[in-house]
Amino acid sequence: MFGLPGILGTLADLSVVVIGFGLIIFVHELGHFLAAKWARIRVLAFAIGFGPAALSYRKGMGLRRGSSERDYIDMLNADAKDAATDEDRPAQAQAISPTEYRLNWLPLGGYVKMLGQDDMDPGAVSAASDSYQNTPVWKRMVVISAGVIMNLITAAVVFVTVFMIGLQVEPPVVGAVAPGSPAASAVALNAGELGVTVPGLQTGDVAVEINGTVPETYNDLIVTTAMVGPKQPVRLSVQRPGVEGVLRFEIVPQRSDFSGLLDLGVGPSISARLVDMDDGAQRKTWDKLTDRYGLTGVEPGMTLVEVNARPATNPLDLRSAAQASGGNEITALFRDEITGDETLVRITPRVQLNTDFVPLGDSKITIEHLLGLTPVMTVGMDQDGDPKQGLVRGDIFARVGAVEFPSIVEGIREIRAHAGRKITLVVLRGEGPAPERERVTLEVKVGSDGRVGFYPGDTSTTDVLLALPPESVTDRQDQARTPAGASVIDIPGQRLVAVNGRPTGTLVEVREALRAAVPPGGERASVTLSLESPTPQRTVVEIPWTLDAGAIARLHELSWISGVPLSLFEPERVLLRAAGPVDALGKGFRQTERVMISTYLTFARLAQGTVKVEHLKGPVGIAHLGTLIADRGFIWVVFFLGLISVNLAVINFLPLPIVDGGQFLMLCYEWVRGRPVPIPVQNAVTMGGLVLIGSMFLLVTFNDVKALLGV
Repeated sequence: MFGLPGILGTLADLSVVVIGFGLIIFVHELGHFLAAKWARIRVLAFAIGFGPAALSYRKGMGLRRGSSERDYIDMLNADAKDAATDEDRPAQAQAISPTEYRLNWLPLGGYVKMLGQDDMDPGAVSAASDSYQNTPVWKRMVVISAGVIMNLITAAVVFVTVFMIGLQVEPPVVGAVAPGSPAASAVALNAGELGVTVPGLQTGDVAVEINGTVPETYNDLIVTTAMVGPKQPVRLSVQRPGVEGVLRFEIVPQRSDFSGLLDLGVGPSISARLVDMDDGAQRKTWDKLTDRYGLTGVEPGMTLVEVNARPATNPLDLRSAAQASGGNEITALFRDEITGDETLVRITPRVQLNTDFVPLGDSKITIEHLLGLTPVMTVGMDQDGDPKQGLVRGDIFARVGAVEFPSIVEGIREIRAHAGRKITLVVLRGEGPAPERERVTLEVKVGSDGRVGFYPGDTSTTDVLLALPPESVTDRQDQARTPAGASVIDIPGQRLVAVNGRPTGTLVEVREALRAAVPPGGERASVTLSLESPTPQRTVVEIPWTLDAGAIARLHELSWISGVPLSLFEPERVLLRAAGPVDALGKGFRQTERVMISTYLTFARLAQGTVKVEHLKGPVGIAHLGTLIADRGFIWVVFFLGLISVNLAVINFLPLPIVDGGQFLMLCYEWVRGRPVPIPVQNAVTMGGLVLIGSMFLLVTFNDVKALLGV
């Protein structure tokens, strides 16, 4: 937000978020304070933060370091302290306010302390007429709920202000659609009526309704999808360019292997403008990325204007051109819209391989293979720096720990198993085929995060050196199958030197040889693989391989990809602005309502298992998220604080002990029964609430720190 480089910018953004969060707490506690004054309850302290007081102010005693509470109590005798009225106090005490305004050292919350009301000690009651207990129940209900009401009012005002100014958001437009995802295979309920024959959502589809509400941003699609119940469909209506009428879909989302939340498998609409990278470290990363993807000379912030000499509107045009290229070069023209400078680059498309998922710990990892023929792990190109601990780019792993010629999945799994210990690595180093390379043995230290210090690559483009195929893979619909290659590759480190006598030097050549030998659409086909052993004798054996209809179909559906990641381009953004004050008020109330419902649904989905505890954010996670949002500008910080204000209101009014919702329930009991909840019960409930909330705080903070450290 401030445009400062590196750590200075992060600290500046963090300071804005912390101050903003403090203001939200202040508003919440101000609601309790003003309501208590209105109810004529004696307020002993109005504090921001916890712990000892850094500064305090008390009318009649002035501003001072630390707390004035001890000096104030010394001015009162034991009887005057709980006097029935202020008039009964000594004259000196009457000139001094009973309320201390405090700024405490730990600014992670706040509280209003009233006479006879102590969340931590329900037995701390008072007989004074202006105590909390001696105030009518309905007034105490107002006092307890005032903080939540103030937060909701603040959020509504914030949202109205934001929408009057305008907020740059990602529109509810479908960008990339993941192959095999629920979105890719869904068929519109009215597809026949509108003459649509191609299944799935398409790039450019504009969402006009989702589960009965009108989405205003792409994030509305993500949140609504994540909040549906288990195995429940998302009812989505889209307007598709060139189609007269609205397409109506019912799509059952599936858990994303990346976020862990329910997901349709669509990305946001991407613009043709490359991301900006300002500071030196980012620029170094940029240069490595552009070299890797064939964009040498292209500057950050440039716009893609042509692909193969035809006008381009977004990076998906690169994908389409690559698919139709047959592996031949494609051209891309980038332009600096400010200076007019242009850069023309030639991109060699990458061969597309089968993409599936295999288990890795508690999650899944993407694996690229060719019908189960899986390349061996190598030391790949690393955008974050050179490989460490003696490794060199291009090294082929002949052994990782106890695993010979591992795939990326096997190699990572074995390295993680040695976290915090040493592991032996044997690599093949140099140029040429693997058997001719130098064999180097390294003893390296595995960090506590399960990493050695290299970016994994594979032998798919350098040598047809094969690891053992995975025993089972799953697609995006979580359907498991045994890859075809599992029936022919049983020795790790074999080289595939020919298919039906046609020499092969890379997995790309293997794919083309298989496609030439196996016609599409067949039920079964057989080929002969020539496999060279990893022994010094380099014995070659001929292995027959029979492919079924499914394997043949998966072989021929493979195409070419540009290799340029969509993450290099900025998301498409539009200005979301209200037409006037009334519209802004409506948008503000709708946003407040939407956030409240989503927050309540989050707890329901936690119980149902579609949302997990690790998806929740504590103070550390909120602060980190806030610093990321701060990079998008001050108005986004204001909007973010509005979201936090609503969430604080909702969480505070949950029917849990300690928080306002639990206190309100006890007041309801007192109103109905005519007497308060027994003190022993209050003590037990308070202790249970402390354990519950404390445990949740520690858990979410632990998960936040893990995510922040990338562990």
